[in-house]
Amino acid sequence: MNVFSYLLGVIQGEIENLSSAGTLPAGLDLGAVSVEPPREAAHGDAACNAALVLARQARRKPREIADSLAARLEERAEIRAVEVAGPGFVNLRLTDDFWRARLAELLATGAGYGAENLGQGRPVNVEYVSANPTGPLHVGHARGAVVGDALANLLQHMGFAVTREYYVNDAGAQVDTLARSVHARYREACGEAIGAIPEGLYPGDYLVPVGEALAARDGRRWLDRPEEDWLPEVRAFAIEAMMDLVRADLDALGVRHDLFRSERALVGEGRVDDAYAALEADGLIYRGVLEPPKGKRDVDWEPREQSLFRATAFGDDSDRPLRKSDGTWTYFATDIAYHRDKVERGFSDLIDVWGADHGGYVKRMKAAVSALSGEGATLDVKICQMVKLLDGGTPVAMSKRAGRFVMLREVVDEVGKDVVRFIMLTRRNDAPLEFDLRRVTEQSRDNPVFYVQYAHARACSALRRGAEVVPEAALAPAALAGIDLSSLEDAAELDLIRRLCQWPKVLAGATLAHEPHRIAFHLQELAGAFHLLWTRGKDDPRLRFVDAERPAKTLARLALISALKIVIAEGLALFGVEPVQEMR
Repeated sequence: MNVFSYLLGVIQGEIENLSSAGTLPAGLDLGAVSVEPPREAAHGDAACNAALVLARQARRKPREIADSLAARLEERAEIRAVEVAGPGFVNLRLTDDFWRARLAELLATGAGYGAENLGQGRPVNVEYVSANPTGPLHVGHARGAVVGDALANLLQHMGFAVTREYYVNDAGAQVDTLARSVHARYREACGEAIGAIPEGLYPGDYLVPVGEALAARDGRRWLDRPEEDWLPEVRAFAIEAMMDLVRADLDALGVRHDLFRSERALVGEGRVDDAYAALEADGLIYRGVLEPPKGKRDVDWEPREQSLFRATAFGDDSDRPLRKSDGTWTYFATDIAYHRDKVERGFSDLIDVWGADHGGYVKRMKAAVSALSGEGATLDVKICQMVKLLDGGTPVAMSKRAGRFVMLREVVDEVGKDVVRFIMLTRRNDAPLEFDLRRVTEQSRDNPVFYVQYAHARACSALRRGAEVVPEAALAPAALAGIDLSSLEDAAELDLIRRLCQWPKVLAGATLAHEPHRIAFHLQELAGAFHLLWTRGKDDPRLRFVDAERPAKTLARLALISALKIVIAEGLALFGVEPVQEMR
């Protein structure tokens, strides 16, 4: 049960009862009424804004509505106390028996607790990583990869039909530069002395084996040929080699895509021409001259007539060019075609995970999706801010292998994929993130990975010890769901139960907001409440989880621990992280 959805239903029912009794007008719009956990625990278990949002409609003072609603809610058996606070918030305190019954529900459900069919099979396309195929992935790409993958996991868990997609930018000038860089390494592999890599080419050593592989395949075939002969062949070979490298890096991080869509293929299929023609047919393309960009002086700006998309008609700040002065497509034109391709494949819900340098591109792309879909599709762009890599507080500036970036694979090899995945989700995607190689491997409460994993390991340890006191079969979650839980009455025990039972709301909220970091926040809060209870048990024998002299009490507390283990394992699974059974 989602406790807060349940309470919302109760309150909506009581408002309708007040309307039937004539206390409130009939036909009130209850869409803005919500029930949420209060910001401060001292305010109760749940807070409702009904009186505030209905006051204008009902032509009543918020406090009058709140007092009438509170009087009805006080009569309900599951509600221990009702308080009207501030301008008209209604704060609820639920009975301990209600919370213990929710714990039993959690145990009876077991794995999958909190999952709802929010998506009802609705298709959603999540595009993430989509790095240029010019080299291995660096640590900055890791954040977008993890955010996208965890979001895709979450959406699928909650009933959406998810396609995980990678857009291969293999049609721009950068892949021609890649081909020339590989050709230099190819010449080197064939025995030529190439000296320093020419300015403008990619200098990374990761291209050495690519040049060697090309030489092994084609021998000396491309040594004395003009560029126009070898460029297409070398480019195709280099792109494929780079994508193999990218896939290997992603695989090391536990990230796998369902589809890799090629920009070059999209252009070759005429999809950009089709998208342009469709916009033109809708009257959304015109010939015009743009104003100078902000900060540009007139003498620095050469006005010229271009083919422009009416992006301002769909919320953008400026209309946007689709063709360059030489007649070739702009990046924006090919991106429009790509997103139109997604819509034509049946996706009306699109999510793109982009790097921090794409923030200025969001409005125009949303405008394009709205235009090309007849406003039938939506695009949500998640911008991932930069990752600052540290080692014991000292910035890590250079890569040992590439000389420019710290490679994703280096970090995964250093600390493990589970650590990388969890840490990348401990901040909002749009907030900068520090990743300290030393700190993320420390066994301390300041390390969120350790703190959550340690809670799971402690739960496993307690259950193993519990099997020495009660029959092991009695410790199955389904069996624990049927026991007497009334001995769970300490404030810390009840606090942990409340937090566990917020899990369905956390899942639903994270899904609808496309914010997987909410799960990391909740797991850390759960771990903190559990570790506090564990510490209190060390000081007070009456609170210990396993007590051979009180098997009934032991069973109840092991039920609480089993529920914690279920929720943490579920959360970590959504992150693609393996929960540990014991800490080493």
